[in-house]
Amino acid sequence: SFPPRVAALSALLVLLCAIGLQSAQAAPAAKLWERWTAHDPNSRTAVDHRAWDNFLKTYVLSQGDGVNRLDYGKVSRADRQRLDRYVGTLAATPVSELNRTEQRAYWINLYNALTVKVILDAYPVRSIRDIDISPGFFADGPWGKKLLTIEGEAVALDDIEHRILRPIWRDPRIHYAVNCASIGCPNLRREAATAANAEAYLDAGARDYVNHPRGSRVKDGRLVVSSIYEWFQDDFGGGDAGVISHLRRYAKADLAAALGQVSKISDDVYDWALNDTSPQQSKNAASGG
Repeated sequence: SFPPRVAALSALLVLLCAIGLQSAQAAPAAKLWERWTAHDPNSRTAVDHRAWDNFLKTYVLSQGDGVNRLDYGKVSRADRQRLDRYVGTLAATPVSELNRTEQRAYWINLYNALTVKVILDAYPVRSIRDIDISPGFFADGPWGKKLLTIEGEAVALDDIEHRILRPIWRDPRIHYAVNCASIGCPNLRREAATAANAEAYLDAGARDYVNHPRGSRVKDGRLVVSSIYEWFQDDFGGGDAGVISHLRRYAKADLAAALGQVSKISDDVYDWALNDTSPQQSKNAASGG
């Protein structure tokens, strides 16, 4: 048996690891970064997202299973350079001088383009969670890493989602617009968000995900949902009843009828595998196969 001191230290280490793992998996709260509330309601400036739109139409493929995948392995050097320039252009944009609708499209596109850039810079990988560049001993994935500077402020993916988009707009559809490069995530759409298409863009994302089995499904009277609805329950109305009410708002007839027969969530699931068009090829490459 171990000496008492060694045993105590081992138990403490196990406890710290468990706390760290729980912390790493916990979803960040929506905590407003006040600095980014600045905007100009009279601004007529429109941000040009055509480069991102062209990239999405070239490399995002809609497949028969309803999950959009990105052909990371076929992104050309020239298109990677165009993506880098697009991200750089957004970083140099005086976003505080835009109107609210332009800002929402700006942050959504920046989040998604930056996520794709992070994947490409590390590719091949099996999962975005394997890109452990965030600060902190228990950090998981790239979300906490300050990736670029905007108006003099260092900004991370977590900042964009949880300190800007969620607390400023307070719209659960934001979760259907930002993509974390995973199979379990709502689809990366094959078009850029714009001020003009924003409402249709958000509604389409909600309908697609809610009505796909990875979003929600009812079988034998049991409701199984994406873990997104568990992690961000407060954004979807709070509690099982709030989530179910949200799902019914976007559900097609059959699913809506099934949701009307349940009063609680039985389980939640999420697939962190990379949303790659060639998952087996990516897996082999990542493992040296």
